[in-house]
Amino acid sequence: MSENTQSRRSFFKGSMAAAVTAAVATTAESQGKAAPSAPAKRPNIILYLADQFRADFVGANGRNGSTHTPNIDAMAARGKNFTHAVTNQPVCAPARSVLMTSRYATETGVWHNGLELDKSLPTLAGELRRSGYTANLIGKWHLALENPKQGGNPGPVKAEDRGGFLDLWEGANALEHTSHPYEGTIWDRDNKPITYKDEYRVDFLTDRAERFLRQKQEKPFFLFISQLEPHQQNDMQRPVAPKGAAARFVNSTAPEDLRALPGTWQDQLPDYYGCIEAIDSSVGRIRRILEEEDLADDTIFVFFSDHGCHFMTRNQEYKRSTHNSSIRVPLIIDGPGFEGTQQIPELVGLIDLAPTLMDAAGIAVPASWKGRSFFPLVNDFKARQNWTNQQLIQISESMTGRAIRTKDWTYCVADLSGDTKQPAAKVYQEYQFYDQRADPHELVNLAGRKEYRAKADELREQLKKLLAAAGEPEPQILPAKLYP
Repeated sequence: MSENTQSRRSFFKGSMAAAVTAAVATTAESQGKAAPSAPAKRPNIILYLADQFRADFVGANGRNGSTHTPNIDAMAARGKNFTHAVTNQPVCAPARSVLMTSRYATETGVWHNGLELDKSLPTLAGELRRSGYTANLIGKWHLALENPKQGGNPGPVKAEDRGGFLDLWEGANALEHTSHPYEGTIWDRDNKPITYKDEYRVDFLTDRAERFLRQKQEKPFFLFISQLEPHQQNDMQRPVAPKGAAARFVNSTAPEDLRALPGTWQDQLPDYYGCIEAIDSSVGRIRRILEEEDLADDTIFVFFSDHGCHFMTRNQEYKRSTHNSSIRVPLIIDGPGFEGTQQIPELVGLIDLAPTLMDAAGIAVPASWKGRSFFPLVNDFKARQNWTNQQLIQISESMTGRAIRTKDWTYCVADLSGDTKQPAAKVYQEYQFYDQRADPHELVNLAGRKEYRAKADELREQLKKLLAAAGEPEPQILPAKLYP
C-alpha cells in the first residue's frame, strides 16, 4: 500500500470517527424527527443474511466447539457482536418484512409466508436510495406474492414488488422453490433468467456479489446478499452441505437444547454444520474482495440471520416458536462506526436494524418506523444502562402466538383453539414460560407454576403494552391452570 493510500485511509478514519461521535450524541433527540449528523462520507452498506442460521453456531459466541466459522469470528474480532439479538417473527417472509420496514409483521402485510409487502410502507432500500445510495439485491427476496393461484410467483419479481431494490436485482422471490444446492435459477432486473449448474448455491451467489463489488461504484451502495443456506432444501426436507462437507462433521457437538428432545437433528446436524462452513467461507471471500477493491474501510458489513432452527424438537418443523433456537440470531457488524472488538449483550431485535443503519449513515429515520436505533449502544455505557431490554415476538403458521422476551424471561401466550388463519387472536392462554438465567436451554416450562404467578402477571401486562405499540387491540390473556 502506498503512503498516499495510507494517508487517505487515516484521514477517512479520523473524519468518520468525528462524524460518528456527532451522530451518537444526537440520536436520542433525532430519531424519527431529524437527520443525525451525516458522516463526512456516506458508508457503503452490505447486509449478508444466512437463512435459518442459529446464533450459537458462530464460534465467536463461544457455545459450540464443533463450529468452523473463522471468517465470521474475525468479523466479531474487528467489530461489534450483538450477542443477544432476536428476530421478531421467526419465519422467513415475516422476518424479512420486519427487517425492511422496521414495523411488526402484522403491520407489513406479511404476517405469514407467501404474502406481499405493503407498498405504502417506507423501506430500508427505498430510504437509502432516496438519500443517494444504489439499492441492490442478490439472492432470496420472499416479500412478493408467492401463490401462483393468486397471481404470485416463487421466481421472478415485478419491479414494483422489490421494496425499493431498483438498481442491481439478481434474485428469486422464494429461492428454495427455484433452485437446488447445485442447480437453479435467479432473475435479473428485466426478469431474464440467470442459471447455474454444478456449482454450490452459496458459491454461485457469492460469485454474483463479487461481480458487483468489482465494478466501479459511482454512488455509495446498499447491497443485500441473501443466501438460502443453512435453511433446508424444501423438497428434500433437509439442509444440504457442499459435497463431502457433512462427512467432516459426523458426531459433532449437539447443542444442549436439542440433546434431550426428539427431532431431526441426529441426522441433519452434519449437513447443517457443512452449510455453516460454506457460509463462513463466503463471508471471508466478500471481506477479501472489499479489501482488494479498497472498500473495506468505507463499508458497514452486517452478518445476521432471519431466524434460527430447532430441528423439529419444538414443533413439527424447523422454527416458528418462541424458543431461543428459533428466535436467537447472529448479528455482527463491522466497518465505519462499528470498529473495535466489543460484545454487546443488550437485547436488540431485527426491527431495530434498519434504523440503526440509517443512524450510522447519518440519515433521518422515518417517523413511522417502530424500531429503535441501537447505534448508541456502541461504546456508550450510559446508553446501555438506559436500554429497555424487551422485544415482542409474533408467531404465525405453527400457532397464533405472542411472546415478550426480556434478558431474564420468555413469556409466551397462544391461541389454543388452533386457528392459524388470522394474524392475531382476541383470546390467548399462557402457554410457555422460561427462566433464561436458570434454564437457558428452555427445558422446563414454568407456565402454571404458582410460585411464578407474580412474575407471570408482570410480564403479561408488559406484553399487552408491546402489543398496543404494535397496533394490535388488547387481547384477553387467560392464566395457565395446569403445570405441564
